[in-house]
Amino acid sequence: MNLYNCVIGEDCNIGAFVEIGGAVLGNRVSIAAHCFIPPGVTIEDDVFVGPSTVFANDRHPPSRKSGRVPDWQPEKTLVKRGASIGAGACILPGVTIGEGARIGMGAVVTKDVPPDATWVGIPAQELRRPDGYRVVL
Repeated sequence: MNLYNCVIGEDCNIGAFVEIGGAVLGNRVSIAAHCFIPPGVTIEDDVFVGPSTVFANDRHPPSRKSGRVPDWQPEKTLVKRGASIGAGACILPGVTIGEGARIGMGAVVTKDVPPDATWVGIPAQELRRPDGYRVVL
């Protein structure tokens, strides 16, 4: 694994082939294998991140030839306490995943996820029953 300029809380589990750079992880966070967590990402306590999950930190990365690299700043992404992110999810920059939220396998999260919601799909949307009621697992 590659860990650099990051803060990692107590009792965390980090799998093989993981890169965490400049991110902040709370306590009891579990990061499965093959994940990428760049600068600008904050993950609070008791969060699970499934295998092959990728976080992005910039919607329009600057070209190294543009000369803008020195003033580049990552967009902030927040995963709140108790959230769970399924395998192969992609979390775009600038979103907040609410407390206790669940993100399905392979979902692409493009906007904020409310607390205790279940979001799936590309782009991720709240999972609802055919009668319109919210699914609570």
